[in-house]
Amino acid sequence: MAESRAACSAMTNSYTVSIHYDRRLYRHDIAGSMVHARMLARQGIIGEEDARLIVEGLSSIRDEIEGGHFPWQEELEDIHMNVESRLHELIGPPAGKLHTGRSRNDQVAVDMRMYARDVLKDACNGIAKLQRALVSQGDAHREVVMPGYTHMQRAQTVLLAHHLLAYFEMLQRDRTRMEECHRRANVLPLGSGALAGVPYPLDRDWVAAELGFDGVTANSMDAVSDRDYLLDFHAAAATCMMHMSRLSEELVLWSSSEFGFVAMAPKFSTGSSIMPQKRNPDFAEIARGKTGRVYGSLMALLTVMKGLPLTYNRDMQEDKEGFFDASDTLLATLEVMASVVSTMEVKAERMEQAASDSFMLATDLADYLVGKGMPFRQAHGVVRELCAHAHSRGLTLQQLPMQDYRGFSELFEEDVYRITPRGSAEARNVTGGTAPNQVRLALEEAKRCLGEEE
Repeated sequence: MAESRAACSAMTNSYTVSIHYDRRLYRHDIAGSMVHARMLARQGIIGEEDARLIVEGLSSIRDEIEGGHFPWQEELEDIHMNVESRLHELIGPPAGKLHTGRSRNDQVAVDMRMYARDVLKDACNGIAKLQRALVSQGDAHREVVMPGYTHMQRAQTVLLAHHLLAYFEMLQRDRTRMEECHRRANVLPLGSGALAGVPYPLDRDWVAAELGFDGVTANSMDAVSDRDYLLDFHAAAATCMMHMSRLSEELVLWSSSEFGFVAMAPKFSTGSSIMPQKRNPDFAEIARGKTGRVYGSLMALLTVMKGLPLTYNRDMQEDKEGFFDASDTLLATLEVMASVVSTMEVKAERMEQAASDSFMLATDLADYLVGKGMPFRQAHGVVRELCAHAHSRGLTLQQLPMQDYRGFSELFEEDVYRITPRGSAEARNVTGGTAPNQVRLALEEAKRCLGEEE
C-alpha cells in the first residue's frame, strides 16, 4: 500500500511537469530575460548593477546548458523556473528582481513566439531547398515527355518538367503561408503581465526592437491567451505535408515496376527482408505516413483551445509537445524529400514510351476536327466512337487505316497521322500550359522566385 501511494504521489507530482520538453526553449527564454533586465535598468525600475549581474548570470546559465552540465531539476516543472532558480544560486538576491513587471504567462508567450519565428524561417528554407531540387530535375529533363493522368488514367501528354513544376507551385503557396504566419507571430507579448498589463513604466517598443519583433501586442488579455500563430503554423505545416505526401505517392508509383519512371537512389530505398530482388521506396512511404501525425497536432491544438475562457489556462501548456513534434516532422520531411528528389534517376525512355499511347491523343484529334470547322461537342462524339472502334479492332489510333478515319468523318485527311505525343504538348502553348516554350518560361520564373536567375 505504501509503495502504491508513493507511486501515485510520484505520478501526481510529475503530471504538470514540462521541463522534459520545454527545455528546448532555453535560448529564447534567456534572450528574452536578458533584454527584459536591461530594459528594467534603462527605465530605472532596477539598478544598473543588478541588471549587469542578471545578464552575466543568464549568460553563464546558457553556457552551462549548451555545455551539457546544467543542473536540471524536474521538481521546478519548467524551463522558466529552472533558469530562475539557477540564477539565484549564481548571483543571489539580485536574481529576484528579474521577474519584476513580468508573469510566466507573458514570459512563455514571448518564448514560444521567438521559437516559432525560428521554425518558420527554417521551414521557408526547407521548402526552398525542395523547390530547388524539383527545378533542377525539371531543368535537366525539360524535353522529356510523359503521360499526364486524371482519375489515375492516362489522359494527355505533358512534359516531366511541367509535372514537377506543379509541385513547385504548391510549395510556393506553402512558403507564402509560412511567411504570413511569421508576420503574425512577430509581435511582442512581453509586458502584458498575467493578463492585465503591469504597473511599471516598461518600454515595450524598445524590448520589441531588441528582440527583433515588428511591434507589440495591442491587448494584454489577448496576448497571454493567443495561440493563433501556432494554429496558423500547424495548418500551414499540415498543408505542406499534404503536398509532400502527394509527391511521395507519385514517387512510390513511379518507382514501381508497373511504371518504371524513376529509380530511387540506394540510400533512399531499402531491400526486403525476404525478397532479395526488391527495393522499397521507404523514405517516400514514411514521409507519406508522417503526414497524419502533423494533422493530429493541428486537431489537438484546435481541441485544446476551443473551450478556453480568457485568459491563460493551464490547458495551454499542451501547445508545446504537438508544436515541437509537428515542426520537427515538417523540417525533417522537407530535408529528406529534397534529397530524394535531387538524387532520383529519371527513366526518360520509359516515360516517353508510356507517352506514346495513341489514345492520349484523342483530345488532339477532336481539336483537329474543330480546326476543320466541326463544333467541339460533335468532334468529341466522333472521336469517342473512333476510339471505341480502334479498341474493338485491337489497334492504336495511329494504326487505323485512313478509310476507317473517314468512315467517321470526311474531314479526316492524311495529316492526322502527324499528330504525335510531343506535338500534343507543343500545341498547348498558353500561359501555364505544358508547351516547351511555356515550361522554359516557368523554369525561369521558378529560378527567379528562388533568387537563382541565370
